[in-house]
Amino acid sequence: MKNFITNARKTSFHISKRSKSALPTWKAWTIRIVSVIISLVVCSLIIVLLTGQNPLEVYSAMIKGSFGSERKFLVLIQNTAILLGISLAVTPAFKMKFWNLGAEGQVLIGGLCCMVLMFKIGDKLPNSVLIITMLISSILGGIAWGLIPAIFKAKWNTNESLFTLMMNYIAIQLVSFAIMVWVPSGSSVMGLVNASSRAGWLPDLFGKKYIINIITVAVLTAVMYVYLKYSKHGYEISVVGESENTAKYIGINVKKVILRTMIFSGALCGLVGFLLVAGTNHTISKELAGGNGFTAIMVSWLAKFNPITMVLTSFLIAFLQKGAGEIATSFNLNTSIAEILTGIIIFFIIGSEFFINYEIKKTKKEAD
Repeated sequence: MKNFITNARKTSFHISKRSKSALPTWKAWTIRIVSVIISLVVCSLIIVLLTGQNPLEVYSAMIKGSFGSERKFLVLIQNTAILLGISLAVTPAFKMKFWNLGAEGQVLIGGLCCMVLMFKIGDKLPNSVLIITMLISSILGGIAWGLIPAIFKAKWNTNESLFTLMMNYIAIQLVSFAIMVWVPSGSSVMGLVNASSRAGWLPDLFGKKYIINIITVAVLTAVMYVYLKYSKHGYEISVVGESENTAKYIGINVKKVILRTMIFSGALCGLVGFLLVAGTNHTISKELAGGNGFTAIMVSWLAKFNPITMVLTSFLIAFLQKGAGEIATSFNLNTSIAEILTGIIIFFIIGSEFFINYEIKKTKKEAD
């Protein structure tokens, strides 16, 4: 038996990371498409087992929920734009390996700064002046909320993940306090602000809502692509992300890059907060960002920090979220079923990235 074990050969699997040029682009996209198809098959089985509904009817409802009318499609593009805007905001920090988990709070603070002016002086300034003032205050608020953890990281090397995460809760409580002060009835819900005068509301373009939001984020996407790929600042972010020691060796001021990048990131989050308050909701609540501050992390990673690819990733996730809501409404199902289906599809999409970035090789070796 001992000799048998000694001479036996056993089969094992070896996982190795692919080189950047190892997998052609068309193969990578084939893997992603196949993963989506498999996820839809799995979701179909779950739909039949748990609800007894026809999967084709459920998927049809998802499509109708996003493309069934001009208004539904416009809402889908608006949701995509907001998610994309926040994803663009966190990308420079992530590329630098500064784990900014505080986008939710930075958007909230930007929205709160905007709402303070809209609520307090909405009837005292010309609308154009008010909107510009709101925009500046939102950006400054987002910068402040992003700069605080950056200063602590640059000076004392604190854990930026925990710091930015805790800043979210402070932002939530500040918004809750403001609503409590502004709404003495205790309902904790603000209605539309300046509904009659529309003071501080972004105007409709071409007779449609959200167009300014969509155009703004489209421009930001192009700017971010150029900034990260062709600018000196983008190069410095990449070097710091690869190795701080290398960055210091070639003369890059790492602390300066951290501060500058988080100012930029916070400013974009503040801008999104402004778009949500002035261009979408015309009010504020603790759920202003709708969890997109955390979803944006996944969007940025799946797109590998490429702003152009983020457009597709954001659109897919926004479509799934919108379609999930339509499923719950159309079939009178618990919203948890819709969220489960969305989670399964996203899980398979994320899983496909493993096979794109790694390869599994079958190896044989002699046992000891």
